[in-house]
Amino acid sequence: MSKVINFLVNSEESNQRIDIILNNKEKSLSRNRIKNLINDEKLKINGSIVNNPSKKVNLGDKLSLKIPDPKVTSLKPYNFKLKIIYEDEDLLIIDKPAGIIMHPGAGNYDETVVNALINYNPENLSNIGDELRPGIVHRIDKNTSGLVVIAKNNQAHENLSKQFSSHTIERGYQLLIWGKLRPSFGRIETFITRSSRNRQLMEVSQSKGKKAITNYKTIKIFENKKIPTFSLVDCKLETGRTHQIRVHMNFMGNSIVGDDKYKKRYKKIKNVEKKIEELISKLNRQFLHAKTLGFIHPKTKKKMLFSSILPKELNNIIKMLSNTEELIIENKL
Repeated sequence: MSKVINFLVNSEESNQRIDIILNNKEKSLSRNRIKNLINDEKLKINGSIVNNPSKKVNLGDKLSLKIPDPKVTSLKPYNFKLKIIYEDEDLLIIDKPAGIIMHPGAGNYDETVVNALINYNPENLSNIGDELRPGIVHRIDKNTSGLVVIAKNNQAHENLSKQFSSHTIERGYQLLIWGKLRPSFGRIETFITRSSRNRQLMEVSQSKGKKAITNYKTIKIFENKKIPTFSLVDCKLETGRTHQIRVHMNFMGNSIVGDDKYKKRYKKIKNVEKKIEELISKLNRQFLHAKTLGFIHPKTKKKMLFSSILPKELNNIIKMLSNTEELIIENKL
């Protein structure tokens, strides 16, 4: 049965945004879910439909929010072996390989993580979000590997979504970039918005978009006569914007190795170690791995922290770079 929330705006709530008021009233719903419900015309103010989450209300306004029954999905199962590193009755932690997208979309409706989850256990996935994204609380890019949390029920989904919205989730990434970051560690804080030149890409903006914060630290610098300069970097996200690390590294002038969308033009480098050149040229993904994931368990309220090692194709590059005969500079931070 659909649920309907009704209430009158009081003096403390007057002149506030609707989505903020509703988020305070209905603690079980994430702000993102509330925004989606408003955009789907599930909210009425004084009997009239309103689809603007940022609209401000007046004292005495009557608000009515309809929370519909979850949508039923009819997705095809995909026989793809998921690497599950943790599972309980509320959630799954999977270590996603590069090359598979998280959920169905244009051009691929059958061979995604969601389809693999349907094949694994279709009865135990949250279904309060988009009908094509059961269980999906957050995403990582197709050609990024690493840790993802999956919600097995709606209560877990809402709780985890609120943790993501409040930026309390711990997310650590490891990446290999061209060149050196200057300074070698720090904090990048910008706005990120959709690119005006290519709507499939994101870009840094000085004044519009969503605030994006990335903390980074250089772990190793690989530098000698046989190879170009590379840096192994750890990043911790305070926010989770689309392509955030890729955009921020490009903004710093140091693209991620293997990134075919956010890349700088590098001069042809001569006398490069042949094996290293082959490994990098054949890398059909970006060198970006979601290494750590931490959050408060939605039911037990205990702190959960998971870690993942670099996939073989990335670790081989690090081994090769580390075995070059010339100097490797280690940044002891």
